[in-house]
Amino acid sequence: MWQAQHVQALLTRGGAHVTLLGMTTQGDQILDRSLSKVGGKGLFVKELELALESGAADMAVHSLKDVPMDLPPGFSLACVMEREDPRDAWVSPQWASLDDLPPGSVVGTSSLRRTVLLQALRPDLVIEPLRGNLDTRLKKLDAGQYAGIVLAAAGLKRLGLQERIRRVFEVSEMLPAPGQGALGLEVMHHRGDIVEALSALSHQSTWLAVSAERAVSRAMGGSCSMPLAAHATQQGEYLTLHAAWGDLSQPGRILRAHTTQEVADIESAQQVGTWVAQQLIDQGAQHQPLA
Repeated sequence: MWQAQHVQALLTRGGAHVTLLGMTTQGDQILDRSLSKVGGKGLFVKELELALESGAADMAVHSLKDVPMDLPPGFSLACVMEREDPRDAWVSPQWASLDDLPPGSVVGTSSLRRTVLLQALRPDLVIEPLRGNLDTRLKKLDAGQYAGIVLAAAGLKRLGLQERIRRVFEVSEMLPAPGQGALGLEVMHHRGDIVEALSALSHQSTWLAVSAERAVSRAMGGSCSMPLAAHATQQGEYLTLHAAWGDLSQPGRILRAHTTQEVADIESAQQVGTWVAQQLIDQGAQHQPLA
């Protein structure tokens, strides 16, 4: 809802009249199982897409990391906004950093990506599932169920909870998920009027970066059931992309690939992502190409 209100405020500032249609998705409702076991990222967008299709809504605001790599026919990603901090955050009432934890401490996350990266950093820790909205996760932490939890820094900052962050993981330690920290606005493909209205909110360098990241995921068949990370940055005409894949059967085994290439548009950014994904595959990363 914060994300929708943020977009509303920006559009209103530009002279548009915007009303909010609040919705709860299956991803918000199913909290007793990991996303990889109940349908993956699509659980956060299906109801919103039905609202677009029926005409009940003109656009949908998504956390881009929750949006499947390929949208259904008739739907388009109309805008990618400037990215907030893409990194992961360490949150703990007692321990200032992951390094401070005693062996055997329980750390909460339901992200397979975070799980394999945490195991590589601290193989002596116990990683336990953690689902629910931000308030729910923090309450479970404060109730003593976990020594610490790992959350997206962007979500904490957007909700004014940055004081809960004890430490932000550098991308060299904990490579983010594709699209993490970015907002994507989805519309029906034929709504050129909405696309034009959103053009002022679009941030080209973020769009290029997340296009490369999402292309890695698309080439790998990435979903919530794949421990995959990808993060890109742009400097001038050059885009640098890092990706990592974790082996669930061999904790601590992380395959990595990176490149810096010149990009001019979304298509060339996607080609960079596809190239990096192939480097992971060539090293032995398991992939499930999307149909």
